[in-house]
Order: sequence, then structure tokens, then C-alpha cells
Amino acid sequence: MSDRERPGRHGRATLGEFNAFLAENGEIDYLDTIFVDMCGTVRGKRFPSEEAEKVFTDGVQMPQSLYFFDVTGVNEDILGMGFSDGDPDLQSHPVSGSIVPVPWASMKQAQVLMTMENDDGTPLMLEPRNVLSAVVKKLADIGLRPIAACEFEFYILDKDLDRKGRPQAPINPATGLRETANEVYGITELDGFMGLLKEIDEAAAAQGVPASGATAEFAPGQYEINLKHENDVVRAGDHAIMLRHLIGAIARKHNFLASFMAKPFVDQTGNGLHVHCSVEDENGRNIFDDGTDDGSDRLRHAIGGLQATLPDAMALFAPNLNSYRRFGPNLFVPVNRTWGYNNRSVAFRVPNGSPESRRVEHRVSGADANPYLVLAAILAGIHYGIVNEIDPGEPAEGNACEIMDEAIPFYLPSALKRFRNSDVMREYFGDLYVDVYAETKMLEYDKFQRAISPLEYDWYL
Repeated sequence: MSDRERPGRHGRATLGEFNAFLAENGEIDYLDTIFVDMCGTVRGKRFPSEEAEKVFTDGVQMPQSLYFFDVTGVNEDILGMGFSDGDPDLQSHPVSGSIVPVPWASMKQAQVLMTMENDDGTPLMLEPRNVLSAVVKKLADIGLRPIAACEFEFYILDKDLDRKGRPQAPINPATGLRETANEVYGITELDGFMGLLKEIDEAAAAQGVPASGATAEFAPGQYEINLKHENDVVRAGDHAIMLRHLIGAIARKHNFLASFMAKPFVDQTGNGLHVHCSVEDENGRNIFDDGTDDGSDRLRHAIGGLQATLPDAMALFAPNLNSYRRFGPNLFVPVNRTWGYNNRSVAFRVPNGSPESRRVEHRVSGADANPYLVLAAILAGIHYGIVNEIDPGEPAEGNACEIMDEAIPFYLPSALKRFRNSDVMREYFGDLYVDVYAETKMLEYDKFQRAISPLEYDWYL
């Protein structure tokens, strides 16, 4: 199936489903089983074709610790889980609807998304995908279904660093010259990299990832690719992960580096992950629409909840030290909890459009964040606001990104402390996940701080 529309992904993929895939796509040489860790990194195990059937009949045993590796791929024995407890395996199973070809591979490959369970058969709540599923269920329990779409900003970079070891803009294949212009929405900038962008689009179609338009952004080599709205938010998270993964893979194939780092360049714009979200009731009606241009009370309550939970969830939206370099006044990046209509300077934007399409665009997260956790935090805020009928105050007009909000922790250790101490985050994410996430990211930060940077040698040697 290559029409970007695949079945929902909530049950187990069966051997029959795998055989149907082979009948449609031909035999394969390898099957990749895909696991997504805390950092949003795609990990897994590759099986030769003669062993692929066992994935669907027996599942795959993998260590639960792979879900809380730090960004370097290391388990730091978080809360005694690792070498202290023998790093035990748990059973994982393939997710229905997620068997897809890998069109950029040098051999005939397929991949399938995996999900892990505890020994008693319940979902492992250390898996980010399961965390998102649990938050979606909280909305379902009050008769609501969220709809979401993700937008990724990223840089296409030269695969080679400059003489000082820093990233550099790519050489345009059409001109042979290094990119220097900041031509936001420029068509010429798209033309030069059309071969790469076309292959990304084709790979997304082959994998059922509903990618939409591509635009040139505010810096040389920076682009944005959007995903279409989906009423299965867990599936939207799957697609966000796979889109980021396939963009990176195809960029490497074209001898470029695709970077979703939040702030690769000091003097250029950062990379964001913007999320558009609306909510339907049991009859499929958009609860943010009351027929007016302003939207309903529940739209405002949802925004109020997003405002209230933003400081507690900041460690999810900005998960590493570099993430916080993206935030600053007058950069079209949120620096406070303002909201408004058709205003890109606010944190929570209500875009123009018909009342029936009324939604909120959450503009805080960096492109380096884990989409499952970002979606979970956004839905937690929406649920919290609706249930508690939180008033967001008046919408902002004009430039709303001049003054930094002192209530928001724009420093990783402070954000992790706020997350760990948050009763609201524990209500939605569970005590175990909050503690494991905060501990993993704090140890990652400590590891970074122990390294001596080149700037220290330049300044202090």
C-alpha cells in the first residue's frame, strides 16, 4: 500500500498481515524491527528473511532499558534498571499497520514498528508510544478524540564540517555554490534540492507517511515539511517519528546531513516542531467550533490548560542543553505563554480558517524533541484545561515574543526539576516515567558538563 493511507496501528501485526505485505511488495532480504527510545531515536534489530516470520509468531525479546537510553545511546543504570537488575528482556510485538518497505535501502528491506509489554501482558509504560496512548485514553474517557498534525523544521547541511569543526550550509546541486540566502518560501531554494525533496516525498508515500508540502525557511538550507491531520494521534506520532527518520536517511543517501538540532547556528533561526491540534466529541463535531470566528469556550479552556502546564512540561518540549538556545526575543519562537488569533509570535496560535477547522497550533517544541512525548504533553494540557475550565485571559495582538516569561524554566536543570516535582505531569505520565525521564536527562546533562569544550581551550588555556 503506497497511498499514504494505512490501517490504524493498535493491534498486533499477524503473520497473515506480513504475508499479505510480501504478496504486494515482493520478497525481502531483511526485516528491521523498530523501537523508539526516550530521545526519539529509532533503534532496533535486523532479521534476515528466513527469520522474519518469527517476529510475527513469537515476537522479539529486547531489553526494556532501550527505552531510556540517553542521547549517546547509553543506559546509565537509571533508578537501578540496567546493570543493577541484570538488564532484563521483555517481550515485544509488531504493531498492526506498520509493515512498510524501506525504499532507500541498498537491499530489499522492510520495517515494522514494535511495542513492548510487561510480563503480565500490560503495556510497558517506559515506552513513549504507550505513554501517549495512556493520555489519549484520558480524553476518550470524557468522550473526546484529539486530531493532530506535526510540522518539522530542519536543516540540510554539508556532510563535512568546516575548518573549525562547525556545521556549514550545503552546496546547492543546481548552482554548485554554497547556500547563503535567507529566502523564506523561496521556490528557487526548493528547485536546487528538488532531487532530494522528491525522494523524501516518494519514500514518505511508500511508507504511508502522510507528508504534505515543503517550504524553504528562514535560513540557508533550512526547510519545513508538514504532516496531514490525523484523528488517531498515536498514529500521528508514529508518522512524525518515521518522517524524521526517513528525511535523515535520504539526506545521507544524497551526501547531505539532515539536522533536527534545535539551534545548529548561533546567528540563524532554530528548528521547531509545531503541532496543530483540535478535538472532536463522540459525534465527530469539533468542540473548538461554536460557529463564531472566536471559537468556543472549550477552545479557550484548552489553551488555558496549555498555558498552565507549559512550565511543568518544558523539559519535554526542550529536552537537551542546546534546545534552550532556540529561545530568545523576536525570533518567532515563543518566550511566554501568550495566545492569539493568526499571530506567529505567540505560544498558542489559533490559525485562520473556517470555524469547522478551528484548532490550536502549539509552537513551543523544538524539532529535537520526541514527538510521542510532545503530543502527550500537549494533550495533557488540553485535557487539564477542559476539565478544570481554565481561563487563558485575553488574546495577544501584535508582537508577543519580546518579553521572556520568568515562570518558564529556560534552563535544562531547572526544567527537569520542575517536571520531576510536578503533580500534574505525574498524573498524566505516571510516577515511573517522570522519574526515569528526569533522571536520564539530568545524567545526560552532567555527562555533557564533564566534557571540555573547544571554547574553553580558546579562552582559558
